[in-house]
Amino acid sequence: MKTRAITAFFFTIVMLGSIFLGAYTFSAFYLILSVVALLEFYGMVKIGGIRPHRNIGVAVATIIFLTTAAYHFFQFELKYLLLIIPLVFSVFIAELYKKNKIPFANISYTFVGFIYVTVPFCFFYSLGFLMDFNNYSFHFPLAFLLMLWANDTGAYLFGMKLGKRKLFERHSPKKSWEGFFGGVFTSLVVAIIISFQFTEVQPIVWAGMAAIISSFGTLGDLVESMLKRSLDVKDSGTFLPGHGGFLDRFDGLLIAAPIVYVYLYLLTH
Repeated sequence: MKTRAITAFFFTIVMLGSIFLGAYTFSAFYLILSVVALLEFYGMVKIGGIRPHRNIGVAVATIIFLTTAAYHFFQFELKYLLLIIPLVFSVFIAELYKKNKIPFANISYTFVGFIYVTVPFCFFYSLGFLMDFNNYSFHFPLAFLLMLWANDTGAYLFGMKLGKRKLFERHSPKKSWEGFFGGVFTSLVVAIIISFQFTEVQPIVWAGMAAIISSFGTLGDLVESMLKRSLDVKDSGTFLPGHGGFLDRFDGLLIAAPIVYVYLYLLTH
């Protein structure tokens, strides 16, 4: 528990620093983080006997993220993402030269990697440019993380004290409905506090964001649990002592971030 708390403290400091230190630090940090998380994903599926095309996947993921950043910084047209199409389809050709009994499993997991990991990180990153596509603001990314952390903390505390009814026992035996609603409650409290500090949107919009993060963040956690169980893996990595890997820390973000971005975009544009 002590190791877990120390890791969480320093991890939180780094995360907050990456948001507060400006657009370039924010961009570099989340590019690196998304690539590391993708490598964790490919490492996990490799344990399960799959052989994804890691180098091609990382190259595609890097181009997707950099194109997203270039769009916000330099009004780089997103049509240039079409340049990754030859690279994407090179996976099929590369698989021809591998002697593997399940070639299309390798191909599929290569694609799933950057769809499941990289694309959600791009949506989270774009929250920093939501109000003005060309100017960075830390308000939405910070609010997202604070609500996500509040949800995780509330779910843990309420679930530990009151948890009786299993939420989704097949994939996560420890999660309970009491913990889920506790997470929603703490996330909503944080949303209300945020609404007094950040006035880009109405308090009801912040509350809706909290509800989405709690709901889809929990589903994201369950999806990663499903993945790990299917591969018979305990943690996505060992980089964060007491917490596992980066995917274990950002599993909620992977499903919630795209939904939150669409929600806020539709309400602010």
